[in-house]
Amino acid sequence: MKEITSSMAGTVLNIFVANGDSVNSGQEVLMLESMKMEIPVESTTDGTVKELKVNIGDFVNEGDVLLVIE
Repeated sequence: MKEITSSMAGTVLNIFVANGDSVNSGQEVLMLESMKMEIPVESTTDGTVKELKVNIGDFVNEGDVLLVIE
């Protein structure tokens, strides 16, 4: 299993995947907003989304786990 983590503090603006979805390395899985900028978060591996750890509107800190891919 691979954990996708936040590279900075921000608010979850949009989620592009759901539990059970297949993802490819480099695919955008969600969008963060920080300091009025939109920051895409990409999958670092191919696999299936096992668990989303956040919801739209959640505030996350740098290093927080956003989702798990297996």
